[in-house]
Amino acid sequence: MPAVLVATREVARQAARRETPARLRLWVTVTVLTAIALLASTSVLMARVQDQVRAIGEDAAPRAATAADLYFALSDMDAQVARLVLTTGNDSLAGSQIDALGTYRERGRQVDADLQRLMGSGGIVLDLMNDLSIYRERVWQALTAGDGAAGYYTQATNVLHLDLLPAAERLRELSEERLDRAYEAKQATGIGAVASAVALGLLLVGLLLALQIWLARRFRRLFNPALIAATVLTVAVVAPAVTVLIVQEQRLTAARNDSLRPFLALSSARAVSYDAAADTSRYLISDNLAFYKQDFDRKSAFLDGASGLPAAAAGRDVSPYQTDQVLTRWRAYRQAHERILTLADQGRDASAIGYLTGIRRGDAAFDFSYYDAAVAEIAAGRADAFDDAMRTTSQLLTGWPWIPVGVLGMVVLLVPLSVRKRFAEYR
Repeated sequence: MPAVLVATREVARQAARRETPARLRLWVTVTVLTAIALLASTSVLMARVQDQVRAIGEDAAPRAATAADLYFALSDMDAQVARLVLTTGNDSLAGSQIDALGTYRERGRQVDADLQRLMGSGGIVLDLMNDLSIYRERVWQALTAGDGAAGYYTQATNVLHLDLLPAAERLRELSEERLDRAYEAKQATGIGAVASAVALGLLLVGLLLALQIWLARRFRRLFNPALIAATVLTVAVVAPAVTVLIVQEQRLTAARNDSLRPFLALSSARAVSYDAAADTSRYLISDNLAFYKQDFDRKSAFLDGASGLPAAAAGRDVSPYQTDQVLTRWRAYRQAHERILTLADQGRDASAIGYLTGIRRGDAAFDFSYYDAAVAEIAAGRADAFDDAMRTTSQLLTGWPWIPVGVLGMVVLLVPLSVRKRFAEYR
């Protein structure tokens, strides 16, 4: 009987000895494959996130800003044409005429540059360019027609409001939709990258710890330095990778909500205010046509409303003083507008034109420029804040497509190295 027991134990020992290398080989294979999967997924998804952040910062966001700028530039360009029509032939208003002509040319170059940057937006840009050429032809006719200037200017501003501005608004909507899609795609990639890194990282750490425990029990060696190093390296790459993905998402979301969207909203309100200011000139050019008074009142009601300047010029990034300056200066121009209309209705056209087009302190043009300076200060701050956020986010992601390759590549090498001597015991 003792002999049978001894023989049984020996057979079991031999079976276990033959089975151990197979189990060890299976442990190593599964662990290495998991490490390779973690390496590949983290590296590829990090590179994808990096590309998407670059696409937002270099394409989607600039396109949205350019489309908003195009609408604003077109509105101001027509406002300057109205000033030119009113001041042409009046030597006492030569300074205002030169100022309007210079601004008109500047806005024209701005419009051309914006259209070039938006050329990939389809046929709408080509239609806009065609309508712009018609508009410029009507402007040239208005500025050279003498007494017939009002008729040609009416044709020009009709082209602007019926063709150019609606097309520019559509471009702005398309650009903002494209920006939203870019953000959504990056967010989805970021969530997938975090989930993949956490799941595969925990699995790999679990396999490494389980292998360490199994080796300790089977071979009675408490510590395996190579496996400990592989575990530490895995944690050292997964934890920072997940942190980077979460932080970049938070920064970009904050940049969009606190800087970019408010910037676009303010740009839209600014364009409306320029078009409203042009209505003051159009009222005089059209011999006090009531439509332009009503049009100004409609735009002014929007700007004064809850979704207009009080919202667009306010926010966590703006001081109450800055917001108050925008609202106060806009109200000052609105009062100037009312005074001009009163003068025109009294038949005092020369006084109305002088008050409207003068560029001295107290004139309507000065009041509007003073208001616009307050708006431009907030807009510039928001643009800078968004650019800074994109720059820091790009810096945060620098190198991450390659960091997992180096670190997890070492893990892939360390796992077979950790069991090399154990395999040698069975040869």
